[in-house]
Amino acid sequence: MANVISLDRVSKGYGPVGALLTDVSLGLGDSDRVGVVGLNGAGKSTLLRLLTKVEEPDSGRVAHRRDLRVLSLPQALDFPPAATVGDIVLGQGWLAPAFAAEHEWAGDAAVRSILTGLGMPDLGLDTPVGPLSGGERRRVALAALLVRSSDVLVLDEPTNHLDIAGIDWLAAFLRQRSGALVVVTHDRWFLDAVCDRTWEVADETVRAYDGGYAAWVLARAERERLAAAAEARRQNLLRKEIAWLRRGPPARTSKPKFRIEAANALIADVPEPRDTVSLRRLATARLGKQVYELAGATVRLGDRDILSSVDWLVGPGDRIGIVGPNGAGKSTLLRVLAGRQPLDRGTLRVGQTVRPAFLSQELAELPADKRVLEAVEEVARRVDLGGKERSAAQLAEIFGFSDRRLWTPVGDLSGGERRRLQLLRLLAGEPNVLLLDEPTNDLDTDTLASLEDLLDTWPGTLIVASHDRYLVERVCDAVHALPGDGSLRHLPGGIDEYLARMGRPPAGTTAAGSRTAGSTKTDAVGEARASEGPGVAQARRAANKELARLERLIAKLEQREAALQEDLAAHATDYVKLAEIDAELRQVRSEREAAETRWLEIAEAVG
Repeated sequence: MANVISLDRVSKGYGPVGALLTDVSLGLGDSDRVGVVGLNGAGKSTLLRLLTKVEEPDSGRVAHRRDLRVLSLPQALDFPPAATVGDIVLGQGWLAPAFAAEHEWAGDAAVRSILTGLGMPDLGLDTPVGPLSGGERRRVALAALLVRSSDVLVLDEPTNHLDIAGIDWLAAFLRQRSGALVVVTHDRWFLDAVCDRTWEVADETVRAYDGGYAAWVLARAERERLAAAAEARRQNLLRKEIAWLRRGPPARTSKPKFRIEAANALIADVPEPRDTVSLRRLATARLGKQVYELAGATVRLGDRDILSSVDWLVGPGDRIGIVGPNGAGKSTLLRVLAGRQPLDRGTLRVGQTVRPAFLSQELAELPADKRVLEAVEEVARRVDLGGKERSAAQLAEIFGFSDRRLWTPVGDLSGGERRRLQLLRLLAGEPNVLLLDEPTNDLDTDTLASLEDLLDTWPGTLIVASHDRYLVERVCDAVHALPGDGSLRHLPGGIDEYLARMGRPPAGTTAAGSRTAGSTKTDAVGEARASEGPGVAQARRAANKELARLERLIAKLEQREAALQEDLAAHATDYVKLAEIDAELRQVRSEREAAETRWLEIAEAVG
């Protein structure tokens, strides 16, 4: 596979910030789908600007293949004041001239399907972009990229301002799209769904891994184990994250059965991420029997019922995820529970012992004139969290504030750091009910994992409104949906049931003429197999037969390996016998590894 973009010993830094990237060498293949991860401020966006040649490196060289067409979504959008949606999506002027006429194929129906998929079904091509919100303008810009053909598509946080259905649609669209993709996102479900490679930006370098987020977590844990360079806190967090990845929804992994069993054996001594029974017992002791009870709750905004005669009972220890499209009322529901939004009709009963903490999407409540440690100690100097007492500084460290950053003025923090501080102050107040409105906004993957680790052991009631599917599936035991008609519905099947109820809109056709992204991978595979000739079908049956044979062989070799291990223990003092057993054990392991490698090769070829 030929590289379309190459970085050769590239370095880049900025004034007082210092070096972000040093001697980085990378290659992007013509069909690579790369997810870029790393801490806030590590240099992810800088890497994208270097890849697209928006900025030049301080040293080194960035090379593009001749006539390479690169499309990227800029962070700052400068649309003409009088422009319409059609002008931006189909017109000329805001993208490079090379892309001005590429999309004449795109008719109103194709553009409409993309706008619908991105959660804007009512937006017309003649709608002015001036009055649109910042999130709507970014989605319009994203639609302009999706209707065009390019060799490389570079996206910086494309899932921001999309709901769960929109994220699912975008993932399906990008999987169907041809060409290379580079995406920076904190949405870990999206990374697993779309990417086949991961670039980790850290320590002024970029490390490349095969696979999406789950594979990166596993590979990073192995790298740190071998290097023995990570501290005990990080190792424990990673082991727990791996345990959840392997014990979570079956759809999260497509690894063969013997690989799953091997992974489960490795983490057999890792406790379950959450002891639900114990936490519920602790929550009941702290909260009593009643938390929230809504009866006939109605909230009107203008001429529309955001909530319409909603009945809902929330008990001690409940861990609930709230999902729904943008504008459906998720934030309104949390504000009602937090006492910040009155009901127009109905009643809200709150338990006498309830001590809630509400994380809003705004950052205005932070004291900009204080330093980080002072802002935390303003709430509490010592905190009992998960049965362990921690100082304000120790709690700040969990959220990524090193000793040096503890004395940074709050006004000088980045958006992600301010979000972390906001969460930190909430937990320092030792609430027994957490109401979290989009808690993952602006947080990097490491901070998200730390937050989830805390929430796993937090003994209280938790209600989270989020478009982050990974977070909801990790920390919540139940999912409720606000579909936008004023109702609140319990979904026993979780987010998969939500997507099935909402239905995915057709994704239209790409510039390359590929299938719509609204069609599932299963549909595409089924159609491809239906069109296979007799020779191809026969080869596929032979491959499947060989896979079954290899699986039986692997199982036998594993049994023989286990028996030899027992023989080693039984003949621990017979050195001659030990040598014979060890030689056979090495041979069996070699045969098993060869069989596993062959299994993976055939499985990859079969698809």
